[in-house]
Amino acid sequence: MQKLIHTPEGVRDIYGMECKRKHRLQEAIHENFMRFGYEDIETPAFEYFDVFGREIGTTPSKELYKFFDKEGNTLVLRPDFTPSIGRCAAKYFTEQSVPVRLAYVGNTYTNTSNLQGKLKEITQMGVELIGDPSVMADAEMVHLAVSSLKEAGLKEFQVSIGEIGFFKGICEEAKLHEETEMNLREFISAKNYFGAEELLSKQCQLKPAKIETFLKVTELFGSSEILDDALELVDNKRSREAIIRLQQLYELLKMYGDEKYISFDLGLVSKYHYYTGIIFKGYTYGVGDAVVTGGRYDRLLSYFGKDAAAIGFAVNTDGLMQALASRKLEQEVAPRTTMLLYEENVIKEAIRYACEFRKLGECCELLELSDEQDEKAYVALAKAGNKKAVMKITSKGMKKLYEV
Repeated sequence: MQKLIHTPEGVRDIYGMECKRKHRLQEAIHENFMRFGYEDIETPAFEYFDVFGREIGTTPSKELYKFFDKEGNTLVLRPDFTPSIGRCAAKYFTEQSVPVRLAYVGNTYTNTSNLQGKLKEITQMGVELIGDPSVMADAEMVHLAVSSLKEAGLKEFQVSIGEIGFFKGICEEAKLHEETEMNLREFISAKNYFGAEELLSKQCQLKPAKIETFLKVTELFGSSEILDDALELVDNKRSREAIIRLQQLYELLKMYGDEKYISFDLGLVSKYHYYTGIIFKGYTYGVGDAVVTGGRYDRLLSYFGKDAAAIGFAVNTDGLMQALASRKLEQEVAPRTTMLLYEENVIKEAIRYACEFRKLGECCELLELSDEQDEKAYVALAKAGNKKAVMKITSKGMKKLYEV
């Protein structure tokens, strides 16, 4: 039988320095979350299928990893944290009237096509602010995303902001059916001018003026000036209110000093249908997809029995690692571990030294000296493994062979 040493398609092992850097990155971002008053929460890696069902508007069923428990219930590996956090908030914070700030870290699982070249298991870190419908909450969330990317070490990135209410208002005015709207979202999101035009003219039979309005949405991206252009384009209440809120949001972000990182894209629509207000994505060099995704979802918690506004975002830490590596911006990991080398005749002394190190909060590993390797080989091994020092224990005491 052939030994199984390879991982399945779409997942991978992370070890050595890459693993250390990933943990250091997660620590930096987590500490930033804590500075904003967010508290940790953990949710199960799998949930009932209905938590991610079509009614809620999360990941399409065909992209879920589904299986059954012994009672015959359909379970899925979580593809997205937001519905899980929404379920928890509805269960544990039902009576709480003040906003709840929650932070999480964990892996998500999406059964995407191998042709897309994406990992099927990724690590996400994120926050959810529940119970605050204000534009101040929107600003806090975008600013927290910006500050987290800066904390990670990125210097050049953009957070692109849209407003699903703007697009929904135009769809309502045109009286589009839900299925048509979903299909149109795909074209608008991909900036597919011709696909959107064909859908609206042949299937919906809209008048040329209405079609032109939809097509201009794909052109509304760039600096804050496009918000004025958007106001001139529409006259329905929902779309105009969405733009006015974005203008208010931008003023707050300027107060935070984040304007250099902000752009707007009114053609930004998400595959997650639970979004109700602003949506945003963070992009940088070295990775082909967004490293941050987020938005407002004011109706999602009602599916779990709690009527509360909410907004949040997630950081794709694997994508962020890739971006940092491509720009040579990885955070340095300080050496912590000391190698304690010993021969068989000094085992008692080696254990005593190791215990003393660890009582002082130092990291150390015990290695019995091999006849096949000399001291230089152990020093080379320590340097390659980012070790802090190499000490040799003898009957006369401890001798330093190497130290950073």
